[in-house]
Amino acid sequence: MASYAKELGFCGQVVLEPCSRSTWENIENAIPLVSSLDRIKIVSHPLHAEKGRLYLHQQRPDLASRLAGGCEYRFGEWALLKPPFAAYGLWDLARTRRSLHTLLSRP
Repeated sequence: MASYAKELGFCGQVVLEPCSRSTWENIENAIPLVSSLDRIKIVSHPLHAEKGRLYLHQQRPDLASRLAGGCEYRFGEWALLKPPFAAYGLWDLARTRRSLHTLLSRP
């Protein structure tokens, strides 16, 4: 995504966090890197970026207000694989939201 941003002419700061093994961990490890920024963009495949935004809301609600949209969709990208990935992504996103809701509902 960083390379793609540069191809599009983006010349702002791109922060990469290369050590994580999960999306939750990636957000957790990126927080110190982005906590001083005015705007935060999580860029990935659309459903994965949405999952990252949900995780940021959970981990640091104060930073979530700084989230800005990113250009996440490229027309024609992975055309044949998109339907099954979208179905899995929607299922996984719903599962993630249910898990977070359950955690937040506990006394």
